[in-house]
Amino acid sequence: MKKFRKVLDGLTTSSPVNPGGSPACGSAAGTPSTAPTPRELEIQETLMSEHFQICKTVRHGFPYQPTALAFDPVQKILAIGSRSGGVRLLGRPGVDCHCQHESGAAVLQLQFLINEGALVTACADDTLHLWNLRQRRPAILHSLKFNRERITFCHLPFQSKWLYVGTERGNTHIVNIESFVLSGYVIMWNKAIELSTKTHPGPVVHLSDSPKDEGKLLIGFESGTIVMWDLRAKRADFRIYYDEAIHSVSWHHEGRQFMCSHSDGSLSMWNLRNTAKPFQVTFPHGKTQRDGRKESCKPILKVEYKTSRNSSEAFVVFSGGLSYDKAGRRPTLTIMHGKAITVLEMDYPIVDFLVLCETPYLNEVQEPYAVVVLLEKDFVVVDLTQSNFPIFENAYPMDIHESPVTCTAYFANCPPDIIPVLYSIGAKHKKTGYSHKEWPVSGGTWTVGSQTYPEIIITGHADGSIKFWDATAITLQMLYKLKTSKVFEKPKSGDVGRSAELVEEDPFAIQMINWCPQSRIFCIVGISAHVILYRFSKHDANTTITSLEVRLQCEMEDVISPSDTENTPCFSDPSGLSPQPQPPSPRSNTPDSVRDSIPCLKVKDRMIRMPPGYQAELVVQLLWVDGEPPQQITSLDLNSAYGLLALGNCNGLAVVDYLQKTVLLCMNTLELYGSADPFQRLTRSPRKNRQSTSGLTELSDNQVSLDLERSKSPTSDHVNGHCTSPTSQPCPTGRARVPGGPEGPRLARRGPGRPPFRKAQSAACMEVSLPVSSLTEESRENSFSRSRSSSVSSIDRETKEAVTTLQFAESYGRKSDTLPTPCLWVGTSLGLVLIIPMSIPTDEQERQEDHVTMAPTGTVLMLKGSILRFAFLDCGGALINSPYEVWRDQHAPDDPDRPRKRKLVNFSPSSSQEASGDGHLAVVCSERQAKVFFMPSQACLYVHNITESSFVLRADVVSVCNSVCLACFCANGHIMTLSLPSLRPLLDVNYLPLTDMRIARTFCFTNGGQALYLCSPTEIQRITYSQEMCDNLQEMLGELFTPIETPEAQNRGFLKGFFGGNAQTFDREELFGEAAAGKGSRSLAQHIPGQGGMEGMKAAAGGVVGELARARIALDERGQRLGELEERTALMMASADTFSKHAHELMLKCKDKKWYQF
Repeated sequence: MKKFRKVLDGLTTSSPVNPGGSPACGSAAGTPSTAPTPRELEIQETLMSEHFQICKTVRHGFPYQPTALAFDPVQKILAIGSRSGGVRLLGRPGVDCHCQHESGAAVLQLQFLINEGALVTACADDTLHLWNLRQRRPAILHSLKFNRERITFCHLPFQSKWLYVGTERGNTHIVNIESFVLSGYVIMWNKAIELSTKTHPGPVVHLSDSPKDEGKLLIGFESGTIVMWDLRAKRADFRIYYDEAIHSVSWHHEGRQFMCSHSDGSLSMWNLRNTAKPFQVTFPHGKTQRDGRKESCKPILKVEYKTSRNSSEAFVVFSGGLSYDKAGRRPTLTIMHGKAITVLEMDYPIVDFLVLCETPYLNEVQEPYAVVVLLEKDFVVVDLTQSNFPIFENAYPMDIHESPVTCTAYFANCPPDIIPVLYSIGAKHKKTGYSHKEWPVSGGTWTVGSQTYPEIIITGHADGSIKFWDATAITLQMLYKLKTSKVFEKPKSGDVGRSAELVEEDPFAIQMINWCPQSRIFCIVGISAHVILYRFSKHDANTTITSLEVRLQCEMEDVISPSDTENTPCFSDPSGLSPQPQPPSPRSNTPDSVRDSIPCLKVKDRMIRMPPGYQAELVVQLLWVDGEPPQQITSLDLNSAYGLLALGNCNGLAVVDYLQKTVLLCMNTLELYGSADPFQRLTRSPRKNRQSTSGLTELSDNQVSLDLERSKSPTSDHVNGHCTSPTSQPCPTGRARVPGGPEGPRLARRGPGRPPFRKAQSAACMEVSLPVSSLTEESRENSFSRSRSSSVSSIDRETKEAVTTLQFAESYGRKSDTLPTPCLWVGTSLGLVLIIPMSIPTDEQERQEDHVTMAPTGTVLMLKGSILRFAFLDCGGALINSPYEVWRDQHAPDDPDRPRKRKLVNFSPSSSQEASGDGHLAVVCSERQAKVFFMPSQACLYVHNITESSFVLRADVVSVCNSVCLACFCANGHIMTLSLPSLRPLLDVNYLPLTDMRIARTFCFTNGGQALYLCSPTEIQRITYSQEMCDNLQEMLGELFTPIETPEAQNRGFLKGFFGGNAQTFDREELFGEAAAGKGSRSLAQHIPGQGGMEGMKAAAGGVVGELARARIALDERGQRLGELEERTALMMASADTFSKHAHELMLKCKDKKWYQF
């Protein structure tokens, strides 16, 4: 517990030449006269460094670029491997774990140790890893690195400790999974094939033991060669040489026949009695042509052959095999059951699939009940128990990337009633036709922790959709989906050419999200310079959407000299103050040079029926001006108590009264300062400026930097210069995309409504000459770095002053104010802060009729770098919440007893005076600095230079451990927290050293010490920076392993076993152990002990290795007891023989005696 005191008597504002970078905090409003100034500010700060620790909590979404799939049929746990080295483990809802290989090598194959709580992964760097799943955070126990051979296929028989590993050279090695070392037993490729064979058989593509005899190993080579290897005799039982390459092999459960899939789209069936040729070859999708030949088909990459007890016909499931002549067909999964063939079309290419069966034993009837299909961008489970093969409703949030995520928002500790309400509305729009059976991946256990509170994550997408997710207790569940594109008219079918391009290039993409959970008012900013305001209602409604058009564009003739900025602020054209009829559609073939006063999109101007949920009420659009498109909106704030909406961009600021549907303020950034502008601005020559705007490429001083930024947008990943985003096209030279900023990613793409954004021909295009040399140097450094965090194009950064953040609050607009009033705080990209006081009627009737007045006072505060965040604390250090309106359903039936009135919280003279009558603290954070000001005196109490070598991308004032702190995320990957109000550093961790733009643009903090970011185009990573949550994380996570008895093998019966050949068992230890086979080559593979920590080592002792060791000891003890029993039996038999002999002798001795002789 530490007290920070700051004496304010005689405290003067810092001068601009302060070496600490604290420019003047003064104001043109005059000196304070009656403003209260406390003699001493005493705040007890409770947060210390030990309250903070960075830790990943859970990852949501679809694994990016999946490569492998595995399933434990007893534990019912699913594993998915990815190209980046990640492994996702999934069970029942709530059981979701992400593991990462440190090497980052792609996962080639996954093998569960069935019902043992362990997993073997084979990676592209030719390393095998053994993961222990008996702990909530799995850890690697052992690794085995192959040095001279490349791993191509692995196979682990059920209840075996010996792993078969096939390599690219065609050899098969055997690994002991207890010790994770190689056995000396090796099946060399030249011994597996005949000596007369002249060619190499190719890599091993398949390994499996015969269901009939575990001592027989089937080896499939890529060239088409199949070898049945007798492990005991160390020789080949038979060899098959087929003309077509093999992709996969699947056994019949009786072990008499198997099926192969080939590169020509065929399936071949082989019987062990006659391996000279297949007894059946089929082309499931190949039709016979007129000349008798089969049409060429695509390869069948995988086949599974499963039998069912209830049907004499087997299930044959395979992927691929379609004919080449049908171009454009979707990837398919085919299910053959007898004569019935069902083809299931998939939305994405199939990576892998598995048929889920009731039994883990390969020599029993399999009883398939589902097919798990892993696609490139989706995950599907098909129900095989019903004839129409419906799919299961996915239990995991695998559709986050249904449309690419462009921005995120995270809200913790929401009102408890909001989640049930959103869920009930969203449930009405859910799809139907799913299987009615329970989700088959049901392993693990999970319980809701004791310390839970409502959490909501909102994602904005490239197609204009919004998704609300329930993120309570580290889970993620879809609540509600909103489509913002329904507000606008669809392009007519007759539109061609450039209008079609506009639709393809996501004109509705979401840039920013603003949500007030208390009032349930929701607002979004779109890529086409539009803002949509929604209200929530439980009832449907037939309404029209009001559209406001704002001409927020600076004209070059408006500013001739700096003295002109002293003129009265120019409000927008009267035509922008009220709803107007819609102009002609911008999608008409109007030349760009004559486009003027039209928006980029056309709002529906008719009566619209809106279902329950969020209903659009108002659309605000920026207009084209003289052939110039509207600039991107860079900042937004909304206050439900005031009924006001503010938005800004690089040209200026606009404030909208959404209750009266009018534009209150529309001003150039320069006009906001009046005579208080601290800069000397020199206009550029309009003619010269126009000549230099032929394209982005000519204007960019650093094209490499621009290309780098462009290549890292949240919706695309560029590999070797090629754009791989599903929603974007390859970027031609000279058409650079305008980079975005921290408030949300920007998807500025070229179309008829979105030509390349050039430097606007306006008064904002000026050279800035600062009065202090140190500030001048700062303003010129690394424009690319600054642009990434300020929502302004790097080419415009030096010439335009953008509005980067906005905040409505109860504050003091002037030094002379004695009571707080509604104010709008405006932060710009040049580090300036302006405060605009407002006069808002408090009576509900007056609020609907009287105008809200706003008058910029010229109050200016200065910081280093672009302004990112505002927050306000009372004199006790507690966070002051913004005023808000309590939610009321405007479309609910009228109740005469309870008239609907606006209920405002924290918005009245009495509440304001109680909260801040003695003044309050204003926290301002920029890219480089954080400052705490005392209001209304505007005295700077604390200053902290956050970073000198980098810049802050995201900053938020959040509540942690019943206190508040300033959390910052920097471009160099550092996460920092600062105490408030003293700005003491509490945490500074280099969390993500190589931060890309996707993370930078989607990172967001929330209360409770949590944060999230988009770690890949398809996944959301949640983290915590709270020590308390890190300590409780083990309780919150699910258990992957639950003790379950392994099902017993079925008794096949005497006759079936005698005539059918019962499955033979053999001792692999006797064959592969060191005593029989010797030690494996140390130069071939290197053993690496795991880094699982103490928990991993403890779990290892009680994990799979310990279980297998105990099983072996139990078998030895059982054998010893059997031996002792045999010895006792022999002694008893010998004793019985002795007794019988003595009895016989006694009988002979007494045979002839009479009874009286005894």
